[in-house]
Amino acid sequence: MIKQFDVLILGSGTAGQSLALRLAEQGQQVALVTKRSLADSASAWAQGGIAAVLDSTDSIEAHIQDTFTAGAGLCDPQATRFVVEHGKTAIDWLIGRGVPFTREDQSAIGYHLTREGGHSHRRIIHAADATGAAVQATLTEQVSTHPGITIFENHIAVDLLLGEKIGLPGEGCLGAYVLDIAHDRVVTFGARNTVLATGGAGKVYLYTTNPDVATGDGIAMAWRAGCRVANMEFIQFHPTCLYHPQAKSFLISEAVRGEGGLLKLPDGTRFMPEHDERAELAPRDVVSRAIDFEMKKRGLDCVYLDISHKPADWLRSHFPNIHARCLELGIDITRDGIPVVPAAHYTCGGIVTDLAARTDVGNLYAVGESACTGLHGANRLASNSLLECLVFGEAAAQDILAKPKKALPPLPVWDESRVTDADEEVVISHNWAELRRFMWDYVGIVRTNKRLLRARHRIRLLEREIHEFYSHFRIGNDLIELRNLVVTADLIVRCALRRRESRGLHHSRDYPELLPRARDTVLRPPRLRRR
Repeated sequence: MIKQFDVLILGSGTAGQSLALRLAEQGQQVALVTKRSLADSASAWAQGGIAAVLDSTDSIEAHIQDTFTAGAGLCDPQATRFVVEHGKTAIDWLIGRGVPFTREDQSAIGYHLTREGGHSHRRIIHAADATGAAVQATLTEQVSTHPGITIFENHIAVDLLLGEKIGLPGEGCLGAYVLDIAHDRVVTFGARNTVLATGGAGKVYLYTTNPDVATGDGIAMAWRAGCRVANMEFIQFHPTCLYHPQAKSFLISEAVRGEGGLLKLPDGTRFMPEHDERAELAPRDVVSRAIDFEMKKRGLDCVYLDISHKPADWLRSHFPNIHARCLELGIDITRDGIPVVPAAHYTCGGIVTDLAARTDVGNLYAVGESACTGLHGANRLASNSLLECLVFGEAAAQDILAKPKKALPPLPVWDESRVTDADEEVVISHNWAELRRFMWDYVGIVRTNKRLLRARHRIRLLEREIHEFYSHFRIGNDLIELRNLVVTADLIVRCALRRRESRGLHHSRDYPELLPRARDTVLRPPRLRRR
């Protein structure tokens, strides 16, 4: 089966949905493909808010400098300025769409701005403590009813469809092969422009704040297609994930620390001032390492984030979702500290793109967490991620709309004539569990070369098993995700082994010093190296 559109967007988070709306409103026929439902994305889980210069007491230069500081010298100056300067426009676009940001009558702009770790000003516009959900719900309602957008839920991309692979060199990307999960069939989606908005790769780790769909699909597909990938060693571990056996991947927002939350040991002692002069307002990498250090030093299962000194009514109004979820688990944040641990949260590296979100492959774009734009450097500044999604979503839309429409050439259907049904699905589940465990143990918050080499060895073994399975059996959702996860794990380890220093999110016991010059870690696929 073959379906044809002007634009194919893989992924339905803030980047994918905002781009779909911008394109469809200019007459483009858009296919929006999502692995589960439109609501299943990391964007919907974002709590804190969106960073942008909205108040007269703040400045573009201050936001840029805060981003540079968090990024440990590795942020691209041009990309950073591009994103920050377009921040207000992005927020105005969301407000015009009807996103219900939290208002404040006393504020000069009419909205409440909060502050988060690493920021020198209050510049985080938010919708209580569920900003991502509010943005996502608003966009989803509009995407779902737009006649120019066709939504394909429960569909997962298998691989990109490249012109050179079907005898049409120079054509670039012509769409993708996509598995219709419900009907167990692979459909050819043809499109003159394809956008990877598939999110990050948090599920490569055992503990993560990410949803189950975050399996590095876009990064892996782009790598196989011949795109450069950069800075994959910089995996941000959010310092405060709720620690409770029934609290799967529940994030305690950065804003809790921004509003005065204190990190404490079980006996009530604060420890962050001993690790950094900024204490609880230090960037996430610093706080994560401090928690990891205290837990390992003292044999703790968790530490505690305490904001109970704030008025109870204030807490319930500012953090209603966190308060309600903790209360369900017997934790009253108005009286108790919240048990927290670090967890894999954000993929700062990804597919190398330019300021129009273009990749190395013609007609292929990447936006959001799957891309490496240069904004985040060695560590993402809190609440810059949704901003990046919106700004580069608009940039990609402008570039696509500037192109003349061209008819697609004939495209092939998926060939599975030489495969059979899998005989033992347990191979997939076992390999999945093994991968996530050793990535957590060997490629986590603090690294050594010995651990990285052990991880690389295990990745090589898994690659062979997964390739054999993929070559001989019909594909399913779990196999596609596992295949992408092992590619993503390999890219993380390759980048980590190349960086012989400790910078930002990459902390190495073998190379504890910071090198005088900051360099990106750029990996080039074999196809590109032969050029």
